[in-house]
Amino acid sequence: MINAANDTTDTTGASGAVWSGAWVAERLGVELVGDEELSGLLGLALRRNPKRAHLLVSNVLGKHVPQSPAVVHGYGFELGRRVRELLGAAGARTAVVLGYAETATGLGHSVADGVGEAPYLHSTRRPVEGVHQAGGFEESHSHATSHLLLPEDPTLLAGRGPLVLVDDEFSTGNTVLNTIRALHERYPRKRYVVVALVDMRSAADQGRLAEFAQEIGARVDLVAAAKGTVRLPEGVLEKGQALVAEYEKAAAPTAAARAAQVTRVELGWPDGVPDGGRHGFTPSHRARLESALPGMAARLAEALPPGARRVLVLGFEELMYAPLALARELEKSTNGLEKSANGLEIRFSTTTRSPVLAVDDPGYAIRSRIVFPAHDEPADGPGERYAYNVAGGDFDAVVAVVDSTADTPALHAADGLLATLAAHTPSVLLAVVPSYTPPVRHHRAAPSRPSAAAAGKEGRRFEGTGVKEPLDAAEQKKSISPVTERSSMLPEPLRGPDFSSYAPDEVGWLLRDLSEVTLEAPTEEREEAIQSGGAHYAESLPVEYQPSEQYQALFHSALEASAERIALAVGVVTETLLAERAARPVLVSLARAGTPVGVLMRRWAQYRHGVEVPHYAVSIVRGRGIDANALRWLAAHHDPAAVVFVDGWTGKGAITRELAAALLEFEESDGITGFDPEIAVLADPGSCVRTYGTREDFLIPSACLNSTVSGLISRTVLRSDLVGPDDFHGAKFYRELAGVDVSVEFLDAIAARFADVVDAVDARTKELLAADRTPTWEGWAAVERISEEYGIHDVNLVKPGVGETTRVLLRRVPWKILARAGAGADLDHVRLLAEQRGVPVEEVAELPYTCVGLIHPQYTRGATGADGKAVAV
Repeated sequence: MINAANDTTDTTGASGAVWSGAWVAERLGVELVGDEELSGLLGLALRRNPKRAHLLVSNVLGKHVPQSPAVVHGYGFELGRRVRELLGAAGARTAVVLGYAETATGLGHSVADGVGEAPYLHSTRRPVEGVHQAGGFEESHSHATSHLLLPEDPTLLAGRGPLVLVDDEFSTGNTVLNTIRALHERYPRKRYVVVALVDMRSAADQGRLAEFAQEIGARVDLVAAAKGTVRLPEGVLEKGQALVAEYEKAAAPTAAARAAQVTRVELGWPDGVPDGGRHGFTPSHRARLESALPGMAARLAEALPPGARRVLVLGFEELMYAPLALARELEKSTNGLEKSANGLEIRFSTTTRSPVLAVDDPGYAIRSRIVFPAHDEPADGPGERYAYNVAGGDFDAVVAVVDSTADTPALHAADGLLATLAAHTPSVLLAVVPSYTPPVRHHRAAPSRPSAAAAGKEGRRFEGTGVKEPLDAAEQKKSISPVTERSSMLPEPLRGPDFSSYAPDEVGWLLRDLSEVTLEAPTEEREEAIQSGGAHYAESLPVEYQPSEQYQALFHSALEASAERIALAVGVVTETLLAERAARPVLVSLARAGTPVGVLMRRWAQYRHGVEVPHYAVSIVRGRGIDANALRWLAAHHDPAAVVFVDGWTGKGAITRELAAALLEFEESDGITGFDPEIAVLADPGSCVRTYGTREDFLIPSACLNSTVSGLISRTVLRSDLVGPDDFHGAKFYRELAGVDVSVEFLDAIAARFADVVDAVDARTKELLAADRTPTWEGWAAVERISEEYGIHDVNLVKPGVGETTRVLLRRVPWKILARAGAGADLDHVRLLAEQRGVPVEEVAELPYTCVGLIHPQYTRGATGADGKAVAV
């Protein structure tokens, strides 16, 4: 059991020691009853609060009582491990952890550490300009009640997985119930877990949680380190208020602040890592922070005064986890140093908004108080702030950790926190963590009408798709499909001619029609936003390229020259999958480049075998995964084992990897198995898949154009204000381009050559079925090498192969084109596009692809030098 000793009051709650709640208990008749370890976890104090006079003071929270940072984090982490055990590994992966401001922000974050992969968010009382409020609620007994929820990613709270709510104590349950009620109205889910250090519900409140769970139709569990209750005698509020007034009147004056000699320590906080969970904190943020902690702790240790043996790391109100992490690392690193016979003793606590009476008595939890003005320009105006049990703590140094928003003149003023600390410790250090502000999204405003998923839900603004809830064993054993309920909420596939210029039986689009929404942005504007991190490429669309007469003539010439070659590849890939994977497959093309190929494969199966093969198109987004709702619809209507995912070609294999990871996540979250991540492609120049028509890198004419060769459909869109939790990803139908549409012409030209290639298809398929087709991923290795040789240092900006190079020239801001020496007519259209956009084409002798497109690295408008090379910005 972790030692929960109250360091300041020199009590542990064990037999023979003075309990830090004895003073209040004796004077007010308050009783703390429950588990044996309760008195070690809690003390009692009184506060100036008209709603509740007594305060349960945690010895292990790291708020009012300085404590070992390992103990503080350890309690939260162990609670998180219990939550993980309760939910199971799959449930833990889909969970979101929510902590309460201000006292439980660090505890909640520590719980998230224990849960494992769960992202973390805490409520806040600090509005942040430009960040939309995703929710809010009230805390009934607090002195400051309004909580805001400001996630950077609005989909964070929109998922269906478990929501884990963390507070320091669970007493009446009002705060938790207010939260769940507010969030459940917007984002209903089936499971909640309440986590607290102590469960202090009265007998009257014991049944409320179960009743509430039944009311909303969800499961609500409670996990706590200890259980008990507080027995309050009649009139305790009035007696407590009188006692506070009496002792405050007689209180000794606070020690005068003095000019502070403050040592500022530059931490070297990692760029892009949030200072806490105010806007969300992901597992990747955690990994980056943990790797940077040893260096930051070393800088703090180096700045400590010589001979220091007892050091307090003091956090700032809601900023608890960052200073706690620094304190833990400092404690770990300095315990190994022989600075003295006893080593260096690190303690951790935090400043607070909460006014509490201080009484210098061993039986009272708050023995001292320092008072200073707020220094972060709070939205509710100026006011007093407090640090407890610091004065008289015998600290050789105090390291004050604040965020940059709070590093104001008020912090450094004569009556400010730093000067006040200087009156009680010989050395004050200041470490400032950059305040994280989410970047402004560079996309056009959302339409004023609510999304389809929001119909009838007044005030619902964000409708993003989040993580999904796993199915327990009992649900999976039900006779009906486990996805029937959710999939029944999804619409039927869109079909032509209402959506796309393809015939209705050629493909069903598992997409949402966003044709009436303006999503296009200039290429240069999109590139700058994407590379700056201000937007994801799937949040907007490029302006559709309008081909010149010369370029259209080039397309038709390429189509005529390559039609037989493409027909051969279509036949080979289709026969291969029919022989190896499914006699009656369900083709699912990755919109939109895969969709013409899927239509052609369907036509081949019908031509050669008389088989009508279902074909659907779904969205997959790099960095966001495949559309989970589309998978649910497919699983409800077809055997997942029959599904074959189809794409046009491979480049370096990024989408291949994305699909594999997304299907694994979907299997773990939804409990639906059977989808095969192996993609079937027309061309596999990157050697990324086993099922292909060819591994040559040649021109597939459909790559020459955008929507006008893909059924007049845009690339897919995933934006939280347009795509709700029960929606498919979105796309547009460009009806206005019907006059220049060649989608059906392209399909007919290839299908007309089927009869000419039958014998060649049979011979080539026989060879492939007997060959070793294990992917070598040589394309990925080549991309990594090119990225380094050309100083790009980002594989996402290197687009290998004719198809990907064409996309760079049509949709992105190209830097240069690398062309294999001697490449012929396959690159005519690339050379023409490059000439039109003023992009240099560089011939390279040793190139595994016919060509490679390089996106402008570190792009901002005007960032290309006179020599055509990128200028670092």
